Amino acid sequence: MTDRSPVWHPFTQHYSAPDEINVVAASGALLKRADGSTLIDAISSWWVVTHGHCHPRIVEAVQRQAENLDQVIFAGFTHPSAETLAQELVALAPAGLSKVFYSDSGSTAVEVALKMALGFWHNQGIKRTRVVALEHAYHGDTIGTMSAGERGVFNAAYAPLLFDVERLPFPAPGRTGEVLDRLDKMCRSGDVAALIVEPLVLGAGGMLMWDPLTLHEMRRITEQHDVLLIADEVMTGWGRTGTLFASEQAEITPDILCLAKGLTGGHLPLAATLCSQAIFDAHYSPDRAKTFFHSSSYTANPICCAAAVENINIWKDEPVRERIAKLCEMQELAVGRLSATGLFRNVRRCGTIAAVDIDVADAGYLAGIGPLLQRSFLEHGVLLRPLGNTVYVMPPYCITREELDVVYDVLEDSVAQVLQEAGL
Repeated sequence: MTDRSPVWHPFTQHYSAPDEINVVAASGALLKRADGSTLIDAISSWWVVTHGHCHPRIVEAVQRQAENLDQVIFAGFTHPSAETLAQELVALAPAGLSKVFYSDSGSTAVEVALKMALGFWHNQGIKRTRVVALEHAYHGDTIGTMSAGERGVFNAAYAPLLFDVERLPFPAPGRTGEVLDRLDKMCRSGDVAALIVEPLVLGAGGMLMWDPLTLHEMRRITEQHDVLLIADEVMTGWGRTGTLFASEQAEITPDILCLAKGLTGGHLPLAATLCSQAIFDAHYSPDRAKTFFHSSSYTANPICCAAAVENINIWKDEPVRERIAKLCEMQELAVGRLSATGLFRNVRRCGTIAAVDIDVADAGYLAGIGPLLQRSFLEHGVLLRPLGNTVYVMPPYCITREELDVVYDVLEDSVAQVLQEAGL
């Protein structure tokens, strides 16, 4: 993997990035490199792997499905894996979500949600077109999801393509009242179609954490004003925040729920957007112009759906929640350890996710310390990918205490070394 490779990698500045690491195998929390050495995958390979790499049950389910049905058009057709998965998702999701629309990534799950919300009002002849999103949000890299996300380095080049959204302040401690008052005022205008949030943790925006009570109050306000609530649980779903879905902790049912990443246990790309019956009914009409116009060629691919069904079976049959609870305990101990070093600020945890900030003058996603830390982590056998000056640890649930201890040893030593070398 050098500059001779034709591959253009995501979120990579090839001018300055080191050569890519060639991974040839994986198991549990470990990635095996071509030279035989291993890396501890402390970020679940971009937040997707839940039970561990190459879980044998999901591998076998994929093999069985591939031998039977590989792909079929999903417009006018269906198949057993898609039907079973939809039934299981409705049973697991907060009560009141009754319809499942498949796509193939977190971005498309959210794109679908935004289109559902706007279509809901449009098909009823009601002029509600404004979308409200949280400050610092990140919802994906398609046009609609970039529009809902924070404006900045991720999307500055594409500004002419983006639509405007209303920005709600991030509900940091001490600002909850202000945020809820602002939301209430926005909703009273009568033209807000939907509020979209990442429940409890804003991921790419810096692993910013907020409380369930605020989310509960947001749901109350949106219901009061008939505004749709979209919960983007692409990252927070499937146990990351300690419960199956983060929305559970706020005791709410959103109108639309977006799922991806851990949906297949991290094995294959698949996404699902769940919605209420009312949203489906607004598109159900003898008028074909009210059809929900969205699709992808691989909608509900049978192999991906089979992987997701087996992922849910693992949740049923194996002590997944106990593993998550144990990981939460280990992360809490690690957070205490990092707090005691004095190297970090805003040391925090939500469920299985731990994060810290490092004081630097150029704080933010492009902070110069980020690439230096990532290189040091990799040199010491740990995959951590800082969000600028924010370092987070989000491992698969199978990680052992010994492996996690190594992760935090490397994190602490690398930060101390990089800060010293940089004279910070």
